[in-house]
Amino acid sequence: MVIQARQVKELRDATGAGMMDAKQALVATDGDMSAAADWLRKKGIAKAAKKVDREAAEGLVAVVINDEKGVAVELNSETDFVSRNEEFQRLLRDVAQAAINASDIESLLSAEIDGQTIQDKITEKIATTGENLSIRRMATLSGNNIACYVHNAVAAGIGKIGVILAYDGNQTTLGKEIAMHIAATRPLAIDPDNIDINVLDRERQIQADIVRESDTPEEFQLRAVESRMKKFVKESVLISQKFALNPEITVQQAAEAEKITVTSFIRFEVGEGL
Repeated sequence: MVIQARQVKELRDATGAGMMDAKQALVATDGDMSAAADWLRKKGIAKAAKKVDREAAEGLVAVVINDEKGVAVELNSETDFVSRNEEFQRLLRDVAQAAINASDIESLLSAEIDGQTIQDKITEKIATTGENLSIRRMATLSGNNIACYVHNAVAAGIGKIGVILAYDGNQTTLGKEIAMHIAATRPLAIDPDNIDINVLDRERQIQADIVRESDTPEEFQLRAVESRMKKFVKESVLISQKFALNPEITVQQAAEAEKITVTSFIRFEVGEGL
């Protein structure tokens, strides 16, 4: 198939690979951006493909906490220019407040603000901005204690990355600090048992391909893959990650010192997964 220059540029921006390597990866995978990023990782050309799944849409995330409940909402726009507008941010803040009492996006869109449904407000804003706007996702969590953090905040509770954390134990500032850690490190789950099996299968295949193409003797390849997977899991789950605010200890050790237990978290980053 014909590979377009824009595809090569997108893959280069996402992985840091050279132009020829990026083009070769796209040719080898029939233009599949995600598969091409994996291809580059297997070849050792790119260490990660994080950006392939990010920044595909503009907009902002809002987080709101209320007693023992928290909600995160992502409102997308076509350009960053629109999302920087105060009216866009005011709309998102109102939407997030309404989301506290909504069960899903459908019920959220039918909720009213100042006598007008949120769906109608969004439609009205589309008409005035000339851009398509949409509530891409929302998520809620409950717990004995709730903490939140917004990274790159443009207003109170609104920014590019939003995290909500639920934990058991006494209320402590450590809750917010762990939320900050989650924003920075992007853990896949709290512990190994909760990592998506599809993510593990994909990573195992990548590591198996890397080991197979290395100089590792065949009889040691399985052991090498298992060693790599243990490292991947350790670095990907919250409890075993080095605590960003004190790398001398893990998040688990920090939590145990304060006698708290993280029970769940939400992490929204604008455009991820698109």
